[in-house]
Amino acid sequence: MLKNQYDYIICGGGASGLLLAYRMCNDPYFKDRSLLLIEKDPKDRNDRTWCFWESGEGDLEAMVHKTWNHAYFNADDFEMDFSLQPFRYKMIRSLDFYQSMKSKLAEFDQLTQIKASVSHIKDGWVTTEVQSYQGGMVFSSIYNPKSLSHQKKYPVLLQHFVGQVVQTQKPCFDPDKIEFMNFKVPQKGNTRFMYVLPLGRNKALLEYTLFSQNVLERKEYKDAIADFLKELPTGGYEILEEEEGKIPMTCYRFDLKNNSKLLHIGTAGGWTKPSTGYTFQRINEKTKELVDFLKKGQPLSRFGKRTRFWFYDLLFIDVLAKDNANGAKLFKKMFEKNSPEVIFQFLDEKSTLWQEFQIMRSFDVGQFVKALLKRLF
Repeated sequence: MLKNQYDYIICGGGASGLLLAYRMCNDPYFKDRSLLLIEKDPKDRNDRTWCFWESGEGDLEAMVHKTWNHAYFNADDFEMDFSLQPFRYKMIRSLDFYQSMKSKLAEFDQLTQIKASVSHIKDGWVTTEVQSYQGGMVFSSIYNPKSLSHQKKYPVLLQHFVGQVVQTQKPCFDPDKIEFMNFKVPQKGNTRFMYVLPLGRNKALLEYTLFSQNVLERKEYKDAIADFLKELPTGGYEILEEEEGKIPMTCYRFDLKNNSKLLHIGTAGGWTKPSTGYTFQRINEKTKELVDFLKKGQPLSRFGKRTRFWFYDLLFIDVLAKDNANGAKLFKKMFEKNSPEVIFQFLDEKSTLWQEFQIMRSFDVGQFVKALLKRLF
């Protein structure tokens, strides 16, 4: 095989690219296959935080930075403290993940890694500023937001936020309880909430988060966090770290850009949960499914299929996009009328039809019927 030819090429070394590379290299089936991983950034800093809920010990447990057993939800005149059992809420810091993956991948001779920017992918050829590479199959996690802005069929919201890790003078956080969604912040015509992950009694990550179409000026996020902290007995605080994120929430058919030799993965492949923006655990599960799929020798265009949960998300996004100020009310009804365990099973897409019927009954049926009719006709 020529130097620029590989059995598999992975474009992008974020969560999906690294996990896919690791799972393929770690499987004996791919021992004699050549892999190329292309990533433009050094991945040497903590540029994001990933959180997810999981029952028991997971296969990435060694990377988990913090776990919580309890959560809090607050919206209008309803609030709830609840146990997350049988789940635990887990945090992975991206730098820990990158360093762990770098160490693991260094053990595999069949993997080549290069630092370059991908400019073009076509017919199994991947072009960078260095040279072009040919792959039997290509996986790309390179997300292009233009593909969403150039279509009108599927609404596009963003989960966008700025997060700050703060150190307070006085203990004011419960280290075993997250604030999953605190809607007691001014909504201003959008779906806005504070998300709080305590790292100790005097330390927490706070993210001012919106589910809406347009991002804000950075100052507005930071001011909202400052206003929230004014209501806590902090005794003063120091900002230790800051991060930001912008995740697409849409049921747009990313999969239609796949073909027999090219598969989009991660956010670029539509692996983000449209109704919540959660991505990491879905990437973890999808990469396992993909490795099993590859061993069957089928064309990449057959990987993955839409389920009824895609349709649930479609209607939810339709409703939320039409009335973006309605988000707090929608989530309030869901938590008010269902057990947290059922809610998390539903969001994990592991619920039963009866549980899903109960979830649907929580909402204003008229809104969803209108969205359904619009989709049908």
